Amino acid sequence: MNHRKHFFAIGMTALMLGIFGIGSVKAAGPKSAQANWESLKHLAAGDEVRVVLNDGKSYAAKFQGFSDEAIVVRTFAGEQTFSRQDVLRVSAKGESHRMRNALIGAGISAGVGAIALGACDYREVIPCGGKGAALGAAFFAPLGVAAGAVIPTGRWHDVYRAR
Repeated sequence: MNHRKHFFAIGMTALMLGIFGIGSVKAAGPKSAQANWESLKHLAAGDEVRVVLNDGKSYAAKFQGFSDEAIVVRTFAGEQTFSRQDVLRVSAKGESHRMRNALIGAGISAGVGAIALGACDYREVIPCGGKGAALGAAFFAPLGVAAGAVIPTGRWHDVYRAR
């Protein structure tokens, strides 16, 4: 395979990873809050939640359960029950996507590194003995892993919001 075909294949791979990576991040956007108390049934015992009361007080807690009249959570102070009429909002923490972000970062940066060092090697700017693309991918992939892993994930989304 000649160098131009090799660079084209690597470039297309990096482009596809970037397109699909961006699409998957947009598809995982925030969920809309529901004014339906029954939406709390989607929470499992032990899920991290934030309960905001009508008076503005906020509690970080672990979800325990709920009934038609109240929600039960476990805070640092112990188990607490909040009346439904006092609850303004209940938010839950989303799933972490650090591994996915790290893999996307690795793919994109490996592709960019392969193209950059491969092009320099092809033009003999940096003589790598024809291994510029491989060296570029190997050098830049760990940087992409690190960048992808630090992207914030697991954002909070409202499960219940009073009308």
